[in-house]
Amino acid sequence: MTLIAIIFPWVSFFLRGKIFSGIICLILQVTLVGWLHASIWAIISLQNKRADRRTEKMIEAMNSKSA
Repeated sequence: MTLIAIIFPWVSFFLRGKIFSGIICLILQVTLVGWLHASIWAIISLQNKRADRRTEKMIEAMNSKSA
C-alpha cells in the first residue's frame, strides 16, 4: 500500500474510501511539483490510519482486560 501511495497517491485515498481527498490529490498530482506533495500527503495519511488502528486495538484490549 505504501508503494501505491508513492506512485499513485490518489489511488491510495480511493482504496481507503476517501473519495474527496482522492480527487484533491489527483488534481495535485496533475503537476509534477504537486505530485511530490500528493505523495507525501498520501504516505502520512496512510501512516496515521495505521497508528489509529493500533491505538484502537490497544484501547480495546485494555477495556477487555478490565471488564
